[in-house]
Amino acid sequence: MPAGRALATLRDGWHAQTRGQLTASWMLHGRPGVGKTEIVAALAHEISAKLIDLRLTTIEPQDLRGLPYYDHDAGKTVWYRPEDLPDDPEPTILFLDELTAAPPTLQPVVYGLLQERRVGRHALPDTVFIVAAGNAVEDGALAYDLGTALSDRLIHLRVEASANDWLTNYAVPQALHPAVTAYIRMRPDRLETTEAALAAGDTVAATPRSWARVSAILSAISDRSTRTAMVEGTIGAGVAAEFLPIADDLQTSLSVDDLLAAPAAKRAALYPETLHGLHGLVYALAARLDHDTAPAAIAVLSGIGDLTKTRDEHIFAALPLAELVTHGFEILIRRGLDQGLGDTMLAVPEMRAHMETREQSSQV
Repeated sequence: MPAGRALATLRDGWHAQTRGQLTASWMLHGRPGVGKTEIVAALAHEISAKLIDLRLTTIEPQDLRGLPYYDHDAGKTVWYRPEDLPDDPEPTILFLDELTAAPPTLQPVVYGLLQERRVGRHALPDTVFIVAAGNAVEDGALAYDLGTALSDRLIHLRVEASANDWLTNYAVPQALHPAVTAYIRMRPDRLETTEAALAAGDTVAATPRSWARVSAILSAISDRSTRTAMVEGTIGAGVAAEFLPIADDLQTSLSVDDLLAAPAAKRAALYPETLHGLHGLVYALAARLDHDTAPAAIAVLSGIGDLTKTRDEHIFAALPLAELVTHGFEILIRRGLDQGLGDTMLAVPEMRAHMETREQSSQV
């Protein structure tokens, strides 16, 4: 399932647990960089929960079991509770990352957490939501077999890369660089290239996580040669060779701030002239959308459909402008509703015109 659906499933699981209807432990499977950690972090943010991230490859059994000491008064050996295990009623996600790479000696301790929600005498509060994550051997990662005893204690979700899901539910909300969103929109097969890289013996592949890093590189590094080396080292030389010219083109042809600030009469001259440039503009508008920018963002998006009239028709005649505008409004509306901007957006004439056109089309 795509990351967005996995997040929705975990969200429903959390709400079922808070209602006392279901108490379960969850396991996210997926290739490195597919977004497992981001899913858990997003859920923690949504439900205002504390996130405790335990990387199981870096701890020993006693780090979870605790350390014993002798209680002379009681005549018993007692265990100190590890500080990483929650004991208060605050909503908490206990994230057991890299479970499949944890040494087998750690698994018996993890059994208690996943099945009985306890380690020794320390029981987790009902407000703790347990999620584990890991990779498989075929994903090119270090991994051990979970075994049926441990596997049977989990609800398993296999997370796979989906370009449309990633663009909608991650890239736009995180305001990733428009060159990244434009490229993945046009080449969805480049979002995740781990399998091809493994087959070719390469150690560097494009993943959702690495594309987020590319976005940060483009925003932080101005020197082209340095930027090129860093992007190649993040997503691989082959994908970078195809992607970087688009990034260079958008850097010189797209200024979202200028488009948003320009008066309507001067706006037409500022639109990029390539399809990937217009795709980048659509996603950049969605990323910038808020109460203040909504009127201008909607007007700029609507103006894409008129470019054959307001600009040299020869340049734009072969581009799917109407389809691009429709897709752009879908993204903008979804983004606006998530931010509670429905009334603000409906007050914009171009938005009302779009809604009327869509309603008429649905009646035909």
